[in-house]
Amino acid sequence: MSTVSDARAPLRPTPANDPFPPATKAAPPAGSRTLLIKAKGGLGNRMLAAVTGVILAQLSGRTPVIDWRDGLYVPEGTNLYPLLFRDPIGIDPAHFDDSTAVAPSLWTGRLTEQPVTIIARHFPDKHSSPFIYRRLSVPLTAADPAAPVGVFWSYLPKLARLRGRLRADRRFDGRSLDAITQDMLHRFFTPNDRVRQAVSHLFAGRRRPMIGVHIRFTDRKVPLAKIERALIRLRAHSPASDIFLATDSAEAQRYITSRFKRVFTIDKQLVEDGRALHYAGTQMSDPLREAENAVIDMFALAGCDWLIHSRHSTFSVAASLIGGISPKRQIDVDRFNAKVIVKRWFQSFA
Repeated sequence: MSTVSDARAPLRPTPANDPFPPATKAAPPAGSRTLLIKAKGGLGNRMLAAVTGVILAQLSGRTPVIDWRDGLYVPEGTNLYPLLFRDPIGIDPAHFDDSTAVAPSLWTGRLTEQPVTIIARHFPDKHSSPFIYRRLSVPLTAADPAAPVGVFWSYLPKLARLRGRLRADRRFDGRSLDAITQDMLHRFFTPNDRVRQAVSHLFAGRRRPMIGVHIRFTDRKVPLAKIERALIRLRAHSPASDIFLATDSAEAQRYITSRFKRVFTIDKQLVEDGRALHYAGTQMSDPLREAENAVIDMFALAGCDWLIHSRHSTFSVAASLIGGISPKRQIDVDRFNAKVIVKRWFQSFA
């Protein structure tokens, strides 16, 4: 088994030909058209959904501005995105808060708000609808609105719905959706210095090949017995391998560490009561540090040689794409789960 190649390095500098080089200005150039990319949900959801927004902005001739002021980890009104990642645009989303020409128009005068509050006010019975994002976002397949400020939001990535437009654009034609997503993750989600250093130190002196394991075991539970069986099989072929475990659950961490040797984790807050970790922000002594810990987990998984996970979790999907981990080196414990397969397919094209 080979070690991680340079092409799969989890931390990569922005390419010299990046169309969105680093910027220090807080306001956009006069006359520019902007796409504000809102968020809802956990880290994996918002990162992969933001990739759709970034690509939609490029297809529409807009500047993408990622707006994560929804209160995940940090207080509502604080943009979490540039606190965790290198922002290649450098435009403050608050600059647009007083904009009067916005598409969709229901965002006019409400750009300080977030999708969850807009849905609660205007569509209270549609909170779980897979189509509600279309009411809160510029269209993916129709003509781009004339308004200088557009808003994109989706709970999940929607690149599948952009296939026709991607094929018609020479920047994207002929490239797989995974390759396009990986490129945008590298451009827009380079972690901050502390995260990069933590990942580097985490891997220092570790044995290769490395097995990465992601277990979501709070609001959505990955079957622990299947994870255990997959680990037993891999360890049989590579008994000297170390195991990096990323989980949100103290119970899941105890389960794996009690059954396998040479399991390493990062020091972070875990939950015992089944709630999603990021919703426990008010009980964290240092919420921003815990947000950084989530990024460390993701990029450490990306640096592993093997990944055991459920593709039902966007967190591990993002990690696999960032690291370029081949499908042949991934064990998806839900790969034969018909309910998960159908749901993922439907969500991609809804």
